[in-house]
Amino acid sequence: PGNNTNTFGRESQLDVMAAKAGVDPVEFRLKHLQDEKMRRVLQAAAEKFGWKPAKAPSGRGYGCACGIDAGTSVATLAEVAVDPRSGAVQVKRIVCAQDMGLVINPEGATIQMEGCLTMGLGYALTEDLRFRGGQVLDRNFDTYEIPRFSWLPKLETIILDDKEAPPQGGGEPAIITVGAVVANAVFDACGARVRQLPITPARIKEALKQS
Repeated sequence: PGNNTNTFGRESQLDVMAAKAGVDPVEFRLKHLQDEKMRRVLQAAAEKFGWKPAKAPSGRGYGCACGIDAGTSVATLAEVAVDPRSGAVQVKRIVCAQDMGLVINPEGATIQMEGCLTMGLGYALTEDLRFRGGQVLDRNFDTYEIPRFSWLPKLETIILDDKEAPPQGGGEPAIITVGAVVANAVFDACGARVRQLPITPARIKEALKQS
């Protein structure tokens, strides 16, 4: 949870800086990144995604986010659609690249990445706990909504297999970028900067009023 929160705050702030500078968010990161491992994963994700530089908000609904967890570098790009009237978000596509050093089990690593991205979408969009008078209101899945297969986007993963580097963690790294990449894509789609997860329709509509 801590790494999710830290990555969300840092990557959202980087996106704000890129927008104020009038620079494409991927180009902004590459211009300032000195970590060659992170540069490689971001470039690999951008190539697979077919990213074309544009100043945000561009209206395309594109976002990017990077992070490091358990020694593994991750870069994630996403495409979303936002209905400004309802505040509803549809994540249409996610491309995620990671460098976890020597890959022992490529198929297992891919499945772990896909699971991380799926679980991260729950954190990003729907999973929330409400309290009233010290009581937890969300006690079951009728109100605490986890990701459903019916609304999962196209998930594309890239693993940079560095056979000269020791193996690193692969069970959770991809999850840490999901909240930030969706929030940044929402901003690119409609100009709403949501600073708290989950990114609910109500929070998007409130952010639109302030934009």
